[in-house]
Amino acid sequence: MIRVLVADDEPLIRAGIRAVLESDPQLTVVAEVADGRSAVERATAPGVDVVLVDIRMPLLDGLGVVEEVHRRNPALPVVVLTSFGAEPNVLRAVQHRAAGFVLKNCAPAELIGAVRAAHAGDAYLSPAVARIVLGMVAPGDAERRRTAGARLAALSDRERDVADLVAEGLSNAAIGSRLRMTEPTIKTYVSRILTKLGCENRVQVALLVTSACRGRRS
Repeated sequence: MIRVLVADDEPLIRAGIRAVLESDPQLTVVAEVADGRSAVERATAPGVDVVLVDIRMPLLDGLGVVEEVHRRNPALPVVVLTSFGAEPNVLRAVQHRAAGFVLKNCAPAELIGAVRAAHAGDAYLSPAVARIVLGMVAPGDAERRRTAGARLAALSDRERDVADLVAEGLSNAAIGSRLRMTEPTIKTYVSRILTKLGCENRVQVALLVTSACRGRRS
């Protein structure tokens, strides 16, 4: 059972999130909180596997929650859920070590998939968020694209295949199935990719691939 903490200042939103998550028999919402400070305190107490937090929260915003939870317990994944995806929150969430970023208008299955991915250590970058990042980078930041491309050039062809699929939000198991490789082998590749790119998590890899605007898929 995956135990989820939901942090949002709107009771109706929290109720809706609970209903969606608990439609999956492997997920349970163990607590709901309405402000960022409470989110940090409850998240770092025993009994929470994944934190799902809104960006705009009283006392401490969602990005502050991500940063503080990571400081206290780096192994606990925090997924950011927000309706404000068009703002620079995407980049800030990645920089603050969020395990995933999902828009509130996503399909229920996507929200469930994001929580499951975060719990598995795979992280998740919503395709909608990836398009937002691409829109932020493509029009006027050619230097960032060049830098991203140069960093990715350090990867072997197979490592790049894996990195591209990480950017699609696929789990290790799904990547292994796509590339006809075992899941432990994919985990080894992902670890190597993180080291080569100097990334702290899979979301940062996804952002880097998206920034490079390169769509080479196997």
